[in-house]
Amino acid sequence: MNHTVLVVDDDPEIRDVVHIFLRNEGLRVFEAEDGLKALELLKNEAVDLIVLDVMMPHMDGIKACLKIRETMNIPIIMLSAKGEDIDKITGLTTGADDYVSKPFNPLELVARVKAQLRRIKLASDGGSQSQSGGAIIEINDLIIDKSRHVVTVRGKQVSLTPIEFSILELMASHRGHVFNVEKIYRGVWKEDKFLSDNTIMVHIRNIREKIEDNPREPRYIKTVWGVGYKVE
Repeated sequence: MNHTVLVVDDDPEIRDVVHIFLRNEGLRVFEAEDGLKALELLKNEAVDLIVLDVMMPHMDGIKACLKIRETMNIPIIMLSAKGEDIDKITGLTTGADDYVSKPFNPLELVARVKAQLRRIKLASDGGSQSQSGGAIIEINDLIIDKSRHVVTVRGKQVSLTPIEFSILELMASHRGHVFNVEKIYRGVWKEDKFLSDNTIMVHIRNIREKIEDNPREPRYIKTVWGVGYKVE
């Protein structure tokens, strides 16, 4: 069965270009011109991934992303004409999994979409299981159920985005191992590094905000200065 992608952008020319390139990859594509239209479409259609522009009338991408994340954990790739780090951080903090700055090469966006969809398939096939093969990872009060994609801390379920879950699962499956940015990219995106270091930093910060009592003094995800991160 082909994957389905929803492209949300108020510029019809951008929607057309993205639609053509994704369709050429065998993907089914829906379009919406703003966040409100996207939310309406999602009520009636099953979608595997969303390409979501930031600046749109009626409801922008940031507000739409927050609304989508209230009920859905599908991957979201944000688009924005602004390339500053603060815009990227805002998008990722609201629950986006990836970020592409305009103007962009359609082939790069296609590569990002395919990487996210491959990660979904690997997770559903059990391909992201650790070398020990266990479906449950327990680290003190932190429990990661890999088969159900559920994380709990002291018995309370924590809502992680798909990318956040994959990053945490990767490091927790190799407890004590230090992961630099390149290793996280290869382990989660199944690609060589193609995003900025800031992207990983923001995802790590978001995970800490959700699982740590005090994110400034984390118990689980430790920073190894000048090297990377590890789960203890």
